[in-house]
Amino acid sequence: MSEHYIGLMSGTSLDGVDGVLVDFSRLPLKVLAHVALPFAPDLKQSLLALNTPADNEIHRSALAANALTAVYAKAVQALLDATQLKASQIRAIGAHGQTVRHQPGAHDGIGYTTQLNNPSLLAELTDIAVVADFRSRDIAAGGQGAPLVPVFHQGVFAQQNETVGVLNIGGIANLSVLQANGDVIGFDCGPGNALMDHWCMQRRGLAFDDNGQWARSGQVHVPLLQAMMAEAFLQQTPPKSTGRDLFHPKWLASHLANFTNVSAVDVQATLTEFTALACANDVLRYAYGAKELIVCGGGALNGFLTERLQAALPNCQVLSSGERGMLPLQVEATAFAWLARQTVLGLTSNAPKVTGAKGARILGGIFPA
Repeated sequence: MSEHYIGLMSGTSLDGVDGVLVDFSRLPLKVLAHVALPFAPDLKQSLLALNTPADNEIHRSALAANALTAVYAKAVQALLDATQLKASQIRAIGAHGQTVRHQPGAHDGIGYTTQLNNPSLLAELTDIAVVADFRSRDIAAGGQGAPLVPVFHQGVFAQQNETVGVLNIGGIANLSVLQANGDVIGFDCGPGNALMDHWCMQRRGLAFDDNGQWARSGQVHVPLLQAMMAEAFLQQTPPKSTGRDLFHPKWLASHLANFTNVSAVDVQATLTEFTALACANDVLRYAYGAKELIVCGGGALNGFLTERLQAALPNCQVLSSGERGMLPLQVEATAFAWLARQTVLGLTSNAPKVTGAKGARILGGIFPA
């Protein structure tokens, strides 16, 4: 039976799709190919708009899901072309979808999470089984439905008798703490790239602050930083998760309304410091004694951000996941290939200590080829 799986990830940064083709036939697992496909501007705008309530959402969501699935299918074909493998040689695709709402435990005590996706269409377009909707079962079991990657991080990055932190900085930042005793905890720290990218686009027309150079040229505005750091979510104890439901442009605008004299570049510098401190404070609280913080996701490519993390964590080495065997933009997609494999094999993959679920659960639904 094939041990080749594909993982597809489009995160809250909304920059595009990362896809990997992974061979699980031996350990350590091997990423055979990686592809990154950017979103067309109209698709990115459609997905971004669906993060906030508006008219005709059901219709718009369905069409956006179809368009997103078309990009997923292109990524799958690119991975097959790169490896010269056939669709019949792939056991399954793990397709996370695009999160547009994440409100576990809210409203009726159960809450919900919504990832735009059309796994039936993806199975039809690729002739490969698709595993999707990973978060809902954990929420049904009383959990946060996020983060789902700490158990995977443990398998890839754990070091014997050492506490290690793994920080994924996508649109939202989440921390996995791989404890020396073998336990693992994980949770969302706060914003990752979401606010920085939004401000960069609004003020410079650029999708992101390349290597943090714009932020580096500014100065942190301390009162604004203090106001942001007072956000209640940052003080909550795990399990906890968040998204653009909280850290969105209106959240930023509400803070900036009280500091109208701060220059655009200083806002960017302050947002970068805010992101770094929110993460570093959680490392100090929950990964006490860790000698390494392994950073992955798009934020790992922001040199200034990682410098600010290192400044806030003088006793912990901040390094890229690439220095530990897996490139930063491959980690989350590989995690969803692993999650798909767990589902296909009938194995649980959530961590109740991480999400707060009542117990271990098999996650996701399977859409056969």
